Amino acid sequence: MKKPEQMVLIMSIVERGCGSKLVKLYQKNQIFTHIRCEGQGTATSEILDILGLGGSEKDIILSTGTRTAARLLLEKLDDELRREVPGRGIAFTAPLSALSNLMAAYIDLKTKPEREGTGSMDNQQKNSMILVTVNQGFTDTVMETARKAGVRGGTIIRGRWAGDESFAQSSGITTLQAEKELIFIVVPTEIRNRVMDSISKTHGLRTEAGAMVTSIAVEQMVHLG
Repeated sequence: MKKPEQMVLIMSIVERGCGSKLVKLYQKNQIFTHIRCEGQGTATSEILDILGLGGSEKDIILSTGTRTAARLLLEKLDDELRREVPGRGIAFTAPLSALSNLMAAYIDLKTKPEREGTGSMDNQQKNSMILVTVNQGFTDTVMETARKAGVRGGTIIRGRWAGDESFAQSSGITTLQAEKELIFIVVPTEIRNRVMDSISKTHGLRTEAGAMVTSIAVEQMVHLG
C-alpha cells in the first residue's frame, strides 16, 4: 500500500463573506477538506484603508492537503489564480506532524498527481505564526505590546478554556478565566522571539491577561487578492 504524502495545514484569512467562495476555488485545485470559522481583525481602520483590506471581520478557513498540492495552490494564488480570489487576505501553510490514517488516505486518494511546485517563493520558510490565548477583554492591550515589538496586526477567534483546572493551581495562577480569545499573528521569523518574549513578560499566565504564547513554523505564505 502506497504511503500517503506528507500533509500540511493551510490557513486562509479573508474578508467576511468570502470564505465559501474561497473553499470552492480550493476544491477545484485539489484541496478537499476545510473548516470555516469567523474571526475579527486587529488592524486599525487607518491601516485597513492603506492596505485596501476592507472590513475587519474575517472568514478563517482551515484546510488540509498534501504538501505538493498545497504548494501548487499557493503558487497559483500568487500568480494565475490571483484574479479569482474573492476578497483580500493571506494564506499560509504549516507542516502537520501527524494525521489520522483514514483522513490522510482519503486526501491522498482524491489528489491527482501534478507537477511539483517550484518552491521558489521569496518568503518560503521566512515567517512564523504566533498563537496567543488570552483572557477575554485583553486583546487590545496584548496587541499594543505586540505592535511595539514590530507586529502590524492579527486575527482573533473567541473560545473557551476546556482544560483541567488543576493546571491553574499547580502553576500558581489565581484565576483561570473560561472565556478566551485566540490571537493569530503572522510575523517574520527574525522578530518572532522578540514578540513572544514581550507578550509573555507583560501579559503572561500570572497576570490578569493570562496569555499563553506558542508559535508554529510557516512553510509558505501568499497575500490574497
